[in-house]
Amino acid sequence: MHHSEIPAPGSTAAMSPNAARPVTPAVSVAMSVYNGERFLDAAIASVRQQTFADFEFLILDDGSNDRSVEIARHHAAQDSRIRVIARENRGLIASLNELLAAARAPLFARMDADDVCRQDRFARQVAFLEANPDHGVIGTWTEDIDEYDRPFLTHAPEHPVTFDDVLAIIEQRSPLSHPTIMARRDIVRAVGGYHVAYRHCEDYDLWLRLASVTKLANIPERLLSYRHYAGQISNRHAFAQQYGAAVAQLAYRERQLGRPDPTEHMQQLPAVEALDQVFDTPGLSRQIRDKVARGAIYSRDAMRGAGFPLLIGHVRDGGNGPELWRTVMRLVLFGVPLRAMRLAIALLLRI
Repeated sequence: MHHSEIPAPGSTAAMSPNAARPVTPAVSVAMSVYNGERFLDAAIASVRQQTFADFEFLILDDGSNDRSVEIARHHAAQDSRIRVIARENRGLIASLNELLAAARAPLFARMDADDVCRQDRFARQVAFLEANPDHGVIGTWTEDIDEYDRPFLTHAPEHPVTFDDVLAIIEQRSPLSHPTIMARRDIVRAVGGYHVAYRHCEDYDLWLRLASVTKLANIPERLLSYRHYAGQISNRHAFAQQYGAAVAQLAYRERQLGRPDPTEHMQQLPAVEALDQVFDTPGLSRQIRDKVARGAIYSRDAMRGAGFPLLIGHVRDGGNGPELWRTVMRLVLFGVPLRAMRLAIALLLRI
């Protein structure tokens, strides 16, 4: 991409939202919405108020049954940069790939329906990509807020700033906050966009694939307020995220060794028991089961769902220790006393 394709930050700041737009905008902003009415108005408004104004704003409603479409169309009626796509529910990954295909601009920016951008977010990111043509993706640090816009305390480490820092941690955790990113559209398309098998961790899998073909970094400024609340997807699907992340790391190592990624064309990830065969490496199933099971014991949803069979398998493989015994009581508190009994019996059989 040549620098001339990206206008200088602020060059369109004075442009009226309903003024005649360039044929090709500088940035395509992509937002997928599913029953997001509670926070959607503020999220859209924060994009409309950006100091860098040369963008199209694609809002895809993924079959909402609340007022999300009405809110999006209300904003679209006031701002010609907004294009609303409304259809039946197909899920987040299908929506993200549809938005990526529809994007007309050379830069592709993500935005979630429950977060809030700082006014200079796009200007800062466009400036970074203009100054660093070897970088394909730029994220930012975030400010954590709760459902009432109050500060939300987390103990998560800051996202890495430089590409060297990204590479140092990318096999352990995600180096970018998905709703903060701006990327060169064609690079994301070239690696295949979002892979459907990695449901609930599609972003981490994408960063792992992009890290092999371009540089990723973060601006160490809190240019987006990231919202935490009880109903958000990341809370409901923590176990699926943990398992998907573990498989994504295996696929990354395969690619690093020059071997094909066996998950590339899968519609869903293989069961843990199949990993030895899928990756042609004995012992992987046990390794991943033990790793994911240890992380799942703190999640109510995981222990009431698919995480529990993995935990029992981990114990049968030899897993033991005080934290697993404490999980027996945790299961009672989670409302699954029969599972607490099963775990206690499995642990006793190990003694």
